Formats: sequence, C-alpha cells, structure tokens
Amino acid sequence: MDISRESIIADYFVIASGSSDRQLKALAEAVSQAAEGNVKRRVMLRRLDEQAESGWILIDLGAVIVHLFTPAKRKHFNLEELWKESRVLVRVQ
Repeated sequence: MDISRESIIADYFVIASGSSDRQLKALAEAVSQAAEGNVKRRVMLRRLDEQAESGWILIDLGAVIVHLFTPAKRKHFNLEELWKESRVLVRVQ
C-alpha cells in the first residue's frame, strides 16, 4: 500500500499473512535477508519468537513497514480498512 500521502511514518506498508508461528518467522527472516544491502540501516529482528506467538510481526525498513499477521490477527486489526484511503499497489491472494 502506498501510504505516503496519509502518513509521515513511512511511504509503504506491506501486509501479508502466515498460517502459523513458524511460517511468520520464516517470512520475517526472508524479508530481513532480502532487505540486506537495500536499506540504510540494518534490519534487527528482536524477540522474533514472541512476535510470532502474538500473531503479528512488524519489520521497520524505514520507508517500508512490513506487517506479517496470522489470519485472525489480520482480520482483527484490519489495516487495509484503517488505511483505506491509501492506494493498493499489488494484491496477491
């Protein structure tokens, strides 16, 4: 989502779901590895186990914030509705 017109905290949100704690952790590690060298600051995945258990992992890459949810947490927080004024750039189902 392009949130650059609605927010000063970031330019983009990436929102994705994983079906288990293990899958959320794997997604977070993949995002972290993919971001290495492409962001100005090093990605630190602190308390990854705790975040995965909570059902929501947040990765701040500066201009891009990645939200990884379990399906239940994604439905509960409903960021897509909260940021509905933002432009969706890509949607994959």
